[in-house]
Amino acid sequence: MLPTTMKALVTVGDGSFQLKEVVVPGPGADQILVKVVAAAQNPTDWKTLLLHTQSGNILGCDFAGTIVQIGTDVPAGLRKLGERVAGVVHGGIGPNGAYAEYVVADAALVIALPDDMTFENAAQLGVAGLTTCQCLYQCLRLPTPLAPAPVPDDILIWSGTSATGQYAVQFAKVAGLRVISTASPGNIDFVKSLGADEVFDYVDSKTPKRIAAAAGGTLKYAVDCISEGMTPNQVSVSLGKDGGTIATLLPYKSRRKGVDTVFILAYSALGKAVEFPFPFPQNSEHHENAKMYCKLISEVLSKHTIKHVPVRLYPNGLASVELGFEDMKAGKVHAEKITYRISDTPGLRE
Repeated sequence: MLPTTMKALVTVGDGSFQLKEVVVPGPGADQILVKVVAAAQNPTDWKTLLLHTQSGNILGCDFAGTIVQIGTDVPAGLRKLGERVAGVVHGGIGPNGAYAEYVVADAALVIALPDDMTFENAAQLGVAGLTTCQCLYQCLRLPTPLAPAPVPDDILIWSGTSATGQYAVQFAKVAGLRVISTASPGNIDFVKSLGADEVFDYVDSKTPKRIAAAAGGTLKYAVDCISEGMTPNQVSVSLGKDGGTIATLLPYKSRRKGVDTVFILAYSALGKAVEFPFPFPQNSEHHENAKMYCKLISEVLSKHTIKHVPVRLYPNGLASVELGFEDMKAGKVHAEKITYRISDTPGLRE
């Protein structure tokens, strides 16, 4: 028997939140209910809290757990009770979020987990995994790890230490591409360990020209995992003389002629129009793509060794989220994924 209430982090409406007892959500006809074992943190979580000042919303986007209920219209065989899955929801804008004991998700938009992957390591797969696929395949139309490139095209992953950057480097490399990336000097060897062929110091003013030279002046594919500050110019300059396409994680337009920028928003995968953090119309193609990407990620995880972003597990579950938000806002998180184990939350029922 499922409980009727659960603990969740609920917004107050003034930029703060409380751990409250709320009703366990029920899955819609094409949805599943997941008992959350672990939830990961993304910058969007604390930004949504501060900028979307509405009360009664449950925070958190990234989750991993087990399926405990299946909607009436979910196709037979698509999902099963007890299945271990990871996924993403648009937390912080409504009464369904990952920072809770239970979360509702689209049955076709979860990633089936290998038996040897822990929930703590899997909780990060939703946002970073889907964003990686949207960048590499939806935007840049590059080969996937399931159908590698016969000839290794160059790709630039700016910021190989970011969560999306770490997965993008690995997926691109396994797909047979030649991967160029950037990192701080202390993380250059780390990004190379993920598979990057060449890694440059992102603060060096000469890096864009060095990247262009390393690619023989023909670089035409890039993912900008920062997409603010200096990176719009740095990534554009890195491309070859004929320009190319940049997948961006924040919206901007390149000032360089011949360079196209395509804004990637993970929430567009959920099949609904997005109003926050950026207006984004409903896109059925993105929704259908995301279903394929969830299957692709599941298959890649089962066939290839993909390293997860190093986990920084906070000790008190949902009671640690306030500290996690403060640490991320203060810039104390580098090349790690803050993660919370829900059962570590003080006062939960056994």
